[in-house]
Amino acid sequence: MKKVRFILILFILITIFSCTKHDITFVTIGTGGVTGVYYPTGGAISRLVNKNFKEYGIKATVESTAGSVYNINSVLSGDLDFGIAQSDRQYQAVKGLSEWVEVGPQDKLRSVFSIHPEAITLIAADKSGINRITDLVGARVNLGNPGSGQLQNSRDVLEAFGMSEDMLKGEYINAVEAPGLVQDERMDAFFYTVGHPNENIKEATSGRIKVHIVPIEGAPIDTLLEELPYYDKAIIPHAYYELSTNITDVPTIGVKATLITSADVSDDVVYAFTKEVFENFDEFKTLHPAYGTLTKEGMLKGLSAPIHLGALKYYKEAGLTEHIKPELIK
Repeated sequence: MKKVRFILILFILITIFSCTKHDITFVTIGTGGVTGVYYPTGGAISRLVNKNFKEYGIKATVESTAGSVYNINSVLSGDLDFGIAQSDRQYQAVKGLSEWVEVGPQDKLRSVFSIHPEAITLIAADKSGINRITDLVGARVNLGNPGSGQLQNSRDVLEAFGMSEDMLKGEYINAVEAPGLVQDERMDAFFYTVGHPNENIKEATSGRIKVHIVPIEGAPIDTLLEELPYYDKAIIPHAYYELSTNITDVPTIGVKATLITSADVSDDVVYAFTKEVFENFDEFKTLHPAYGTLTKEGMLKGLSAPIHLGALKYYKEAGLTEHIKPELIK
């Protein structure tokens, strides 16, 4: 009798385990370098979703990647379920521009929400004499690694001032490596499109070589803002980098980080991600200093791809659809 009872209990446990295993949905979020804001942002979102595993059966993990272009392409190919991408890269993919000229508009790309603002930041060694964009001529400058959003941002800024990459000594490495190269005097300056405050930039400002943040402003930038709708003016607070030799806040321009997915991803999964972030909004805002200025309404701005149906379901329930551009609701 005991043997029969043992076998019965064992059978029940195996059945429960098998069902539980079958019901788990594994989801991966593509982010960026581990020292940027994308990586902790992906971690913050995944933690909120994983806390309600019993409700959703979703196990979310984060992958460090090369950035926006990689994330968009990997989401569209199905290698990632979600990705974080700059708003300009989202716009270009939807329109079939830049890296997507040959393949055309990416019709399956979907928006979930915007996150933090990202400022185009130019860090230069004081001894380099770089105090404005036009001073970059002939300088050793990191423009950003291939596949990153910041590489295109760097190019946009240079082009706005009538400059090309062959007018300087361009490098194309990951932003993580750039502060060390500046401090080793092997590089004069580097671009970094990122949310603030940022540990990489703190590292750059706290070394032996004194550095400053270069303003990105003027008539050429005003023209750029008129031509490219995904850019907007931004300010980098001096209080974030008191060891830099700047004495005031620095004007620049920027984009937004956005969470993107594919039309092929389940409505239920996208609904769960959207609901957990918005229903735990106050908690989410505390997870990184870059989220300090977030509003729910603002998280529906800066999007170019249609809103995923799973996200849209939540926005309708929460009465937030009035803050979404009508052309994104399909």
